[in-house]
Amino acid sequence: MKVIATDKAPGAIGPYSQGFITNGFVFTSGQIPVDPATGEVPEGIEAQAHQSCKNVGALLEAAGSGFDKVIKTTCFLADMGDFAAFNAVYAEYFTSKPARSCVAVKALPKGVLCEIEAIAEA
Repeated sequence: MKVIATDKAPGAIGPYSQGFITNGFVFTSGQIPVDPATGEVPEGIEAQAHQSCKNVGALLEAAGSGFDKVIKTTCFLADMGDFAAFNAVYAEYFTSKPARSCVAVKALPKGVLCEIEAIAEA
């Protein structure tokens, strides 16, 4: 196994890694919309969805993979009322339409509105 570590995505805020590469696959930890350069969270679901996608992209890039190699994502929303707006942004990045689960959760770290994790080919 190889640990994925990049400063182009937020560092882990707990006892976990940004992701792993193993057996030809990339597994990312869930990416919340924290700007790694500033530590700030943008306002609104669209901006937060963009930042979460960018963070996933940074991990994929660090692993030598990319959005086109994503097999499965799991998406978490703080409010299912944001589903359509989230989908519109998500579709700009995950153009290969990987398998996906999307669930509403009671709360997310730092009070963010969305989180995305991915499994991809390395």
